[in-house]
Amino acid sequence: MTTLADPSPSLRHREVRIGAQRIGGTRLPVLAGPRSGSDVVHVSLRRLHGAAAAHDQLERVRDLTAAPLLVEPFSADDLPAIRHYADGVVVGGAWMQDFRLVAAVGRLGLPVVLHRGHHCTVDEWLSAVEYLHAEDNGDIVLCESGSRRLVGGRTTLDLALVREVQDSSGLPVVVDVGGTSWLAGAAIAAGADGVWLAEDAPAAEVDAALEATTMLTPVVRQVNPRSVAGCREAIDRVDAALASLLEYRVALATEVQRHKPVAGHAGRDRRRESQIVREMGHRAPSVDRAHLARIMEAVIVAGLDAAAAAEVANAPEPPVWRL
Repeated sequence: MTTLADPSPSLRHREVRIGAQRIGGTRLPVLAGPRSGSDVVHVSLRRLHGAAAAHDQLERVRDLTAAPLLVEPFSADDLPAIRHYADGVVVGGAWMQDFRLVAAVGRLGLPVVLHRGHHCTVDEWLSAVEYLHAEDNGDIVLCESGSRRLVGGRTTLDLALVREVQDSSGLPVVVDVGGTSWLAGAAIAAGADGVWLAEDAPAAEVDAALEATTMLTPVVRQVNPRSVAGCREAIDRVDAALASLLEYRVALATEVQRHKPVAGHAGRDRRRESQIVREMGHRAPSVDRAHLARIMEAVIVAGLDAAAAAEVANAPEPPVWRL
C-alpha cells in the first residue's frame, strides 16, 4: 500500500510515551489547552511570570482534565511541582538556548517537548537535544514552531523540516499551528506526528484539528495492529474518512444527474463504471477485481438512490468534502 507520506520509512523514529498517549506511532494526537478536549493538554507557567505558585496552578489544571499534561516552566523553581503533577515538560522556543534550564529539565526524567526558536536553525535546535541526552533523557518530541519574518513579524512554518528532522534526529516531530486549525491537515500531510494548538485555542478549532487528524491518518500512516482493539481503532479511522468521501461522492452524483440527458438508474454508463473499477484495481492491487466491482456497484446504486431522494426533496447542495 502506498500512502501520501510513504509512512513505513517515516516510522523509523522512536515513539515517546506521554502519560497514556504515544507520540511518534500510528496515532496522531492533538495537543492543546486544558479546556479543549484534546488528546494531550499543555499549559505554560511563563505567562504568569512567577506571580502564582506553580503547585497551585497545576493542581487546578489537574482538576480540569485527566488527559496527559505537559507544562512549560517559568523558572527552575517550578520543576518540583512539574515533576509532581505533569507527564512531560515543554521547552519553549523562546528559551531553548537557556542550556542550564534545559539541562535541569532533562534531569527531571520526564518526556520533553522541545520547540524550535523562531530565529534558530535546525543545528541549533538539535544542539539543545544534546543537552537533554547528556542528562540521560532520550524521551524527546520536537516541535516545529516556525520562523519569524523580519518584515511584518509573522511566523511562517517550514513543513519541509518535519521529515528532514525526523530522519536526522530519529525523534518524533509535531507542528505548532497556533490557533489555525486549518493548517492541521497540511502538517499531517507533511508527515507530522501530531498537531500542537495554542493553549487558548477555542474548542471548535481543537475539534477541527481532531477531525483532520482522524480523516487523514489512514492516508498518511499505514497501521499494522496486533490486537482486536487495535484493528477496530484503525478501521474506525478508515470509516471516518470513508464517510466523508461517500457523502462527497453522493453530492457529486446528484450534481451529475442534473446534467445528463437521462438521469437515474436508466442513465448509467456501464463503460465508465468498468473504467472506474479498473482504475481502482491499480490502486488496490491486493483486492480482487470482482470484489471491487461488487463494492462499486453498491456505492453507485446507493448514490443514485440518494441523488433521487435529494431531487425529490428539492434540496440541492453543492458537492462538499467535509475535511
